Amino acid sequence: MSFNARLADRLHEMAALLELTGANRFRIAAFSKAARAAENHTQDFSSLDDKELIAIDGIGKGVAAIVRELSEMDEIEELNALREEVPDGLIDVLDIQGLGPKTVRQLWNDLGVTDRASLKKVIDDGSILDLPRMGQKTVDNIKTALTFASKSSERLPLGLAAIVADRLVERLRAVKGVKQCEAAGSFRRGRDTIGDVDILVVASDPESVREAFCEADDVEQVVARGETKCSVRVKIATDTGRWKGQAKANATVGADLRIVPAESFGAALMYFTGSKEHNVRLREKALKQKLTLNEYGLFPHDKNAEGSPQSRGVKPVASKTEKQVYTKLGLPYIPPEIREDIGELDLDESPKLIGLDDIKSELHAHTTASDGKMSLEELVQNSLDRGFHTIAVTDHSRSSVQAGGLSVERLREQRGAIDQAQAEFGKDIKILAGSEVDILSDGTLDYDDDVLGELDIVVASPHAALTQDPKTATKRLLKAIEHPMVHIIGHPTGRLINRRPGLSPAMDELIAAAVEHDVALEINAHWMRLDLRDSHVRAAVEAGCKIAIDCDDHAPEDFDNLRFGVATARRGGLTPELCINSWSKTKLHKWLSSKR
Repeated sequence: MSFNARLADRLHEMAALLELTGANRFRIAAFSKAARAAENHTQDFSSLDDKELIAIDGIGKGVAAIVRELSEMDEIEELNALREEVPDGLIDVLDIQGLGPKTVRQLWNDLGVTDRASLKKVIDDGSILDLPRMGQKTVDNIKTALTFASKSSERLPLGLAAIVADRLVERLRAVKGVKQCEAAGSFRRGRDTIGDVDILVVASDPESVREAFCEADDVEQVVARGETKCSVRVKIATDTGRWKGQAKANATVGADLRIVPAESFGAALMYFTGSKEHNVRLREKALKQKLTLNEYGLFPHDKNAEGSPQSRGVKPVASKTEKQVYTKLGLPYIPPEIREDIGELDLDESPKLIGLDDIKSELHAHTTASDGKMSLEELVQNSLDRGFHTIAVTDHSRSSVQAGGLSVERLREQRGAIDQAQAEFGKDIKILAGSEVDILSDGTLDYDDDVLGELDIVVASPHAALTQDPKTATKRLLKAIEHPMVHIIGHPTGRLINRRPGLSPAMDELIAAAVEHDVALEINAHWMRLDLRDSHVRAAVEAGCKIAIDCDDHAPEDFDNLRFGVATARRGGLTPELCINSWSKTKLHKWLSSKR
């Protein structure tokens, strides 16, 4: 794990522990913001001096001292003290849906709850009802959430969350009387992992919507069913089709339905999309303009009035659309993917981020010659069906034995087959003869230069030795970037979400080298990878580095993963100009040829 990742983990832990001790909320927010800064920065914080650290947004003198302490001592004294003060299992209790820091503190201080087991005990013996404002209905909801907590201990990868979100939106839009229905939350923001799925609906017949949401066959448990909000546990159901075997048996995810008035839909969509930090900044901006912003709309602010503005009959100045609310606050429309409090509220105009329609080529794909499930002809036809002007055939190189890597002889035979396919499909699409060439542990490539020179495109990727230390990994990848015949570095860290952390190279060095040597860094769009990750993309965009968005296609359905790669690209602020897959056929092939 990189230093920045370790630092972010500890800062997040400090923020959580401070919440449980009832610390000042501004101090808690400062640690959370510093943790996000560490996550999003590509330069190793341990290599920076205090002046350089403090220049980073979110890092103050106190956090700079913590960085130095962790770097020199490999521990943080204040964190150690907090760990002594707060029982080990209490953060796990804080993760239970429906339990906030204040309630968890009460459970701890008044009832001796220190972990999930002791929480279950006070629920079973009824003593939890002794807490102020703790009714039986609330207890029942906590009990249900506790029952399912073990099934949702890990955040769900974006691709698996999409199964549920897409299914729910399709189902609810089909209900008679539904006028608007959208997925919100971290799913809409395109985060690589999702805690739960949020759905917003405007409907003339709310009961029909509640029935469709709560009584479907894939609902394992109804957690709550109210007039405007319902919560359920939904089966992910990946036992068949393209997702087979990708989720644990009987795995579920939480899903929340919120039924909102049509006049408040925009404000509600903004509020429930988040992020929390983005919403806080928006509310602060509203207050400075003597306005109040909540999930119902943007209202004139009256600090002396009691109750919410809508309960007092006050009309909103903006609420129907997100754009309307942003405009009234003097802001351009902020795309959901960048609503993370990372400077987006300082923008003068809405950024023109890359979209699905901008992608015109696929430059990383496999056939049955290695470990793919498509013949060459099937790969080309699927690419034509997507409207691409170029498809690159990049089967594995010889060291990937387990993936059927091609020997030099087989690679050259495949070139002949590609030439034949080009003759057949030439009027409609350009077929590139390439390879996904292994970057070996010392940074050398898996084919000799004379073989690489015969290829139209080289995607160099790390597949083995993915536990190398950061210094060795950096040296290894730099050597591949500096190779004159490499076009793209595929999935640069080799991570698998929730399964394998992959390499932790110095990304700022890799990005600088990629710019110098005119190499593109790949966002591998498969939802298990999303590598480059969003913070890496952001740094690459700032440096002017070329980016490829590729699906690493092995089967026809893998083309559908493009949406996840584009979401990651948008989170990093990528525009079409820097994405080689969005270039015209002429521009792309001119660049490819320039490295030959």
